[in-house]
Amino acid sequence: MMMSDSSKTDSAPSESQKKWTGNLHLGAKADLNVVLNQLTKAFNGSPYFSHNNMQMRVVNDEIEGYIEMKPYLIGNVAFQILHGGVAATLLDSIGGIVAMGELYKRAEPDQLPDTLKKVSRLATVDMRVDYLAPGRGEYFIAKAETLRMGRKGCTMRMTMFNNEGKAIATAIASYAY
Repeated sequence: MMMSDSSKTDSAPSESQKKWTGNLHLGAKADLNVVLNQLTKAFNGSPYFSHNNMQMRVVNDEIEGYIEMKPYLIGNVAFQILHGGVAATLLDSIGGIVAMGELYKRAEPDQLPDTLKKVSRLATVDMRVDYLAPGRGEYFIAKAETLRMGRKGCTMRMTMFNNEGKAIATAIASYAY
């Protein structure tokens, strides 16, 4: 006998949610390290990220974005600098993944079903990027901080640095969930 979708419980995570959450046990406090590592694994499995050799990784209990400079990422051939779209992509991505982690961090055990839904729906609504310096460097690291977490969305500030620690670009973005 086949079960219809309507007979499944809303509290059981779907297979796609499990990919993003490390098979969280509903009703128990989430192990943040497991969640952060699972989120980075899911992002790193993205075909777009793989194609551009972008990575998300957990460093000192925080997620950061990482990309090495490669010839195919050059946007200004005369000056051999990183394409602004690559910087914007990394900034947007780090903002989203850190927001997801923050949702889990703030969730109480009884809120996990709702948190799973928010994480699976999280999407960029608006983003402004300021390019502070030419994109020169051997590699780039992006980090994000939470400015505001609300019931239906959040605001994040992201910064991308080169291997010398120089800020290359910054962004502020709003995400809905």
